[in-house]
Amino acid sequence: MPPLFPESTTAELAARAAAVMTPNYRPLPLILTGGSGARVHDRDGRTFLDMVAGIAVNCLGHGHPRLATAIAAQAAELVHISNLYLNEPAIALAETMIARTFGDRIFFANSGAEANEAALKLARRYQTTALGSPEKTGILAYHHSFHGRTLGALSVTGQPKYHKGFEPLVPGVVFATFGDLADTARVIDAATTPVGTIIVEPIQCEGGINVPDQGFFTGLRELCDARGIILIFDEVQTGIGRTGTLFCYEQFGMTPDILTTAKGIAGGVPLGAMICTEKVSVGFEPGSHATTFGGNALATRAGLEVLRVIQDDGLLDNAKAMGAYLASGLQALVAKYPDICATERGMGLVRGLELKDGVQTAAERATFITALAREEGMLINVVQGTTLRFVPPLVVTTAELDECFAILDSVFSATI
Repeated sequence: MPPLFPESTTAELAARAAAVMTPNYRPLPLILTGGSGARVHDRDGRTFLDMVAGIAVNCLGHGHPRLATAIAAQAAELVHISNLYLNEPAIALAETMIARTFGDRIFFANSGAEANEAALKLARRYQTTALGSPEKTGILAYHHSFHGRTLGALSVTGQPKYHKGFEPLVPGVVFATFGDLADTARVIDAATTPVGTIIVEPIQCEGGINVPDQGFFTGLRELCDARGIILIFDEVQTGIGRTGTLFCYEQFGMTPDILTTAKGIAGGVPLGAMICTEKVSVGFEPGSHATTFGGNALATRAGLEVLRVIQDDGLLDNAKAMGAYLASGLQALVAKYPDICATERGMGLVRGLELKDGVQTAAERATFITALAREEGMLINVVQGTTLRFVPPLVVTTAELDECFAILDSVFSATI
């Protein structure tokens, strides 16, 4: 496509963006214009290995021919009609996702935060209308969690830095220690508002790539069953094959009552989904929840093609294999640079490399490393200020990961 601003420099465009956009982002002066697979390029002709993938969104990489063709064909026919009517792509995607999960019903939204809002509303309404427990409006979430930026999702996000200036938040929310069943039970017992819902991520991605012990989730399922609590799994970032199974819950030998997902679901087209059991679904009645854009034909056709490509191209197996390869390479760097790197952790293709304090603080090192990596042709980002996050596309190759390791090796050797 021809550039929209052929006469402007990147610096000039960055200044123009700063003059008209709200100041809630701090984007780098980098304007990406295209990509292929695990690589992107900018308007100045530079190419980068993309280990961010739109924050775990571009699961098929950039410019995937099947996804591009499906989107273009659907756009030429029907983009949006609202939920006053049905469309075939939404039906096809719903059937495909239900067939491949524990769920019986699905609600399409536009983002992860909206999917979480739907889940929280459904859980509360189910407790009130179906179970006759209107007092159980309390919600338990976990310290260091992240569930989105809408007011409800923000209220169950266990990171006070995101709450500042938005109080008062939704009442009745309490927080427990992630991975600690005893603390979860203690917090439930101490809650002023009876807890009717627990929302949890299988991996705390924005919280620093935190993975609990294997038995935590089976124990949490048993606790919820014993106490009549609805369990929501937030798989906004871990879903759609990122951990080597279509959804991460499959690796824990249990199922939630409600699951939310977004990010990779449509390969970059805005789409979110809430999946639930038949039992819980009765909490929603006609008119109880809605969204104008959710489940539109363009987004759901993209989502359907993503699932087909994942199946046809064996990308779940690739995510497992490349996840193990990425982990081993990062562990080798931890061993080689013990004064810089603290630990590697994660599952599949969501990995974190935590940094140590040195002459620079860990946070200063993270800023320095990401900037230097960018200069050497790789995009990575940081969570919790000190952990490098790696969420490459599911199509990433060993050669591309070797390139990632080589760049990190070079960058670490220049780090103090």
